[in-house]
Amino acid sequence: MASSDGIQIPSRLPLLLTHEGVLLPGSTVRFSVDSPRNMHLVSQRLLKGTSLKSTIIGLIPNTRDPEHDTDDLPPLHKIGTAGIAVQVVGSNWPKPHFTLLITGLCRFSVSGLLKERPFVLAEVEQLDKLEQYTTPASQGVTTDDGELGELSEKFYQTAVQLLGMLDMSVPVVAKFRRLLDSLPRETLPDVVASMIRTSNKEKLEVLDAVSLEDRFKTALSMLTRQIDGLNLLQKTRKKSPDNEKRVLSVRKGGVFPGRQFNVDEEDEDDGDDTSVLERKIHAANMPEAALRVCLKELKRLKKMPQSMPESALTRNYLDLMVELPWSKNTTDCLDIRSARTLLDNDHYAMEKLKRRVLEYLAVRQLKTSLKGPILCFVGPPGVGKTSVGRSIARTLGREFHRIALGGVCDQSDIRGHRRTYVGSMPGRIINGLKTVAVNNPVFLLDEVDKLGKSLQGDPAAALLEVLDPEQNHSFTDHYLNVAFDLSQVLFIATANSTATIPPALLDRMEVLQVPGYTQEEKVEIAHRHLIRNQLDQHGLTPQQLHIPQDTTQAIISRYTREAGVRSLERKIGAICRAVAVKVAEGHRAAKTEALVPEGPLEPGDKAAAPPEMPIVIDHIALTDILGPPLFEMEVSERFILPGVALGLAWTPLGGEIMFVEASRMEGEGQLTLTGQLGDVMKESAHLAISWLRANAKTYQLTNMVGGPDPLEGTDIHLHFPAGAVTKDGPSAGVTIVTCLASLFSSRLVRSDVAMTGEITLRGLVLPVGGIKDKILAAYRAGVKRVILPLRNQKDLEELPANVRADLDFVTAANLDQRLDEALAERLDEGLDEGLGERLDDWARDWARDWTRDRSRDWARDWARDWTRDRSRDRARDWARDERLDEGLDERLGEGLGEGLGERLGEGLDERLGERLGEGLGERPQDPLRSKVTQTQVFEL
Repeated sequence: MASSDGIQIPSRLPLLLTHEGVLLPGSTVRFSVDSPRNMHLVSQRLLKGTSLKSTIIGLIPNTRDPEHDTDDLPPLHKIGTAGIAVQVVGSNWPKPHFTLLITGLCRFSVSGLLKERPFVLAEVEQLDKLEQYTTPASQGVTTDDGELGELSEKFYQTAVQLLGMLDMSVPVVAKFRRLLDSLPRETLPDVVASMIRTSNKEKLEVLDAVSLEDRFKTALSMLTRQIDGLNLLQKTRKKSPDNEKRVLSVRKGGVFPGRQFNVDEEDEDDGDDTSVLERKIHAANMPEAALRVCLKELKRLKKMPQSMPESALTRNYLDLMVELPWSKNTTDCLDIRSARTLLDNDHYAMEKLKRRVLEYLAVRQLKTSLKGPILCFVGPPGVGKTSVGRSIARTLGREFHRIALGGVCDQSDIRGHRRTYVGSMPGRIINGLKTVAVNNPVFLLDEVDKLGKSLQGDPAAALLEVLDPEQNHSFTDHYLNVAFDLSQVLFIATANSTATIPPALLDRMEVLQVPGYTQEEKVEIAHRHLIRNQLDQHGLTPQQLHIPQDTTQAIISRYTREAGVRSLERKIGAICRAVAVKVAEGHRAAKTEALVPEGPLEPGDKAAAPPEMPIVIDHIALTDILGPPLFEMEVSERFILPGVALGLAWTPLGGEIMFVEASRMEGEGQLTLTGQLGDVMKESAHLAISWLRANAKTYQLTNMVGGPDPLEGTDIHLHFPAGAVTKDGPSAGVTIVTCLASLFSSRLVRSDVAMTGEITLRGLVLPVGGIKDKILAAYRAGVKRVILPLRNQKDLEELPANVRADLDFVTAANLDQRLDEALAERLDEGLDEGLGERLDDWARDWARDWTRDRSRDWARDWARDWTRDRSRDRARDWARDERLDEGLDERLGEGLGEGLGERLGEGLDERLGERLGEGLGERPQDPLRSKVTQTQVFEL
């Protein structure tokens, strides 16, 4: 034990178990701890305590990795070091841990363990005296020192000799000399041993030397081995200044109680020396300009001490330069036949994309020095744009690397940071080349339309150099500051829309449209790829689950409404999970069947038996698993009143159908527009009104008071459902004209017709975009006829053959030609036939509203026409039941005139009203429900 005048450490110390590094008294070492025991010790004893005793802990070398910490306490070293935690820093990356800066005080031995959880607490015995030493080791040896004095003097002289052999600058040598002169004799071997770069085993030998004489002898042998090694290097003339300097390393911030000094924590990974790095630079086969830069940086590195921060930055830069594939490439597979087979196996449809890849292969066969094309796949989500890029890389036999650009708003992500900044790094292009290690990979720039822009620059502008074949042969990253050739890289960009891509960037890319799939294509994709993939992911086999094609069609039409197949794949995954439960229950029943004794079942019990294989998913099972259908074909149900038309819209997610509804009421000729419409769409509505007013007599349009001007005494309300979704664009003009013409002429719009097109004030129909996506949306909704601008007829060639065969296309150059194609017969022609078809749905309320605004004479004529179209016998019997068989014509006319003038069903008598109510049916429920996803933005 220490003397009474020395400083005592607590008899009970919490123990920090260290795996790497040995703390010697007098030295300061940084430790990183993340094991449960050590984390509890830091959080409960170091972060809460404020006095000196509460911050003194014991460090014991652990023979087992703390990452494998278990309930059993690992074997501990017999001697440890008491220390003061002078700094504690916590972090959660890459996992929760603490970094401790600890200064060693003295040695101790463990007498016994008091507890092991949540941290180790031990009874300790202090082995070293902890006093205020005053005699430095440089003052020489006195006669009273004896053998210990001779050892300390020899150790001091050997340390000075080793310091003189190191190739270090004069200020650094002088600094270490002052440190040796100021250290007390008792702490000299521990401090010098901690400064020398040596193994943990040798440092443990110094720690175990409790006697000061043994400590000097152990440390002196370490110094002697270091001197012998340096002498051997000098004799063989293989002296490496970098290796010599690593014998003794310096780190800022070391703390010794009462004074400052410099030490270094152990680092076993020395890395490549400068000579090896120089050989790598010459072997990288880089261009002459890059080679000159690397050699210049290497020359600077040789002159820098490793303690300088710039030394690590320069070393990282040179490591990156030698790792880049300046001349490494892969050989392209140019077999067109095998390429076509591979593309067909990976993806169904997408003929335009496949043809473009095969064209590139054909040209590469004829011209080997062809630069890589810049392709841009534009289409809705879920159609396979990213996966087809990966298939192209497999087809060519090249490496594939994906760069996600969605949300990137800093141009340094593309070009890199300049090396003058702290934490600088190269851009994503150079990092991708380093990852694939070849200079001709396939780079997929995903979501290029979602690039951002901020004060840090515009990444889209930074891509201009990358995607320009005339410039990317000398692409300069800010971090490299030398040119790199990107001309052999095949760049493929993906986007949902070209509207947000800057024109300059879009001009550098070859845009290939990837439209949505038809229902037949989705069924084929599901049975070729999706079902098989989901079976593999859920551990099922085709012998356990079978999904017929009619079930797949039901999933597509009733449970999904998308251009791609992602939702379809999720629904198939839900079916697989439900079947997996059945299969697992069946296996469990089969295993327990032998353990259950045979006997009669109790009432209400069911025998557990494995399900029959394969499990076939029919429509009933589909409803049980996925629930009620989410989507229904409601197009025909919406066309029960005049003033409803079906338009076609384009969104970045694909085409959609869009209803347009109109109503009128007495007023002052105002037009009301609702549904989150943009300025262009509002202008289309005003154009439609103006054209209809100019052509009101031609189409027999009337207002609320019977005049030819649609706006005279009439207010019009035009509504586009899905009111929370922003809509804009000129292509709703034809749909708005048709909707208003239906309202003013009382003619229904055909329920199987959808339309699109821009209109002018002269009635011309102008072409619009997104025709393919719009027609596919109409095809999915069950539409049979589509009205298009005449100049969009060329776009029909891009449609699948089955879609062109199933739909009837009507093209129009002006509104006069095709307006009648969209409208049905007038409601007052062939009334008995039309009324017979629609009485059950809407006739009673429509007649009530209609007659309220008409004169009594018109109502009487209408009723007489209605009764004349019915058989006279049925009318007489009906009248007789109501006691109207006397004076039938007179009383019927007067009764109908009075009844219809006030309210149809009141005026004749209560029973007549009841009969009319029964004959004309109830008011139909409003079916105007939008099934359009409200996160989409429509462009009509």
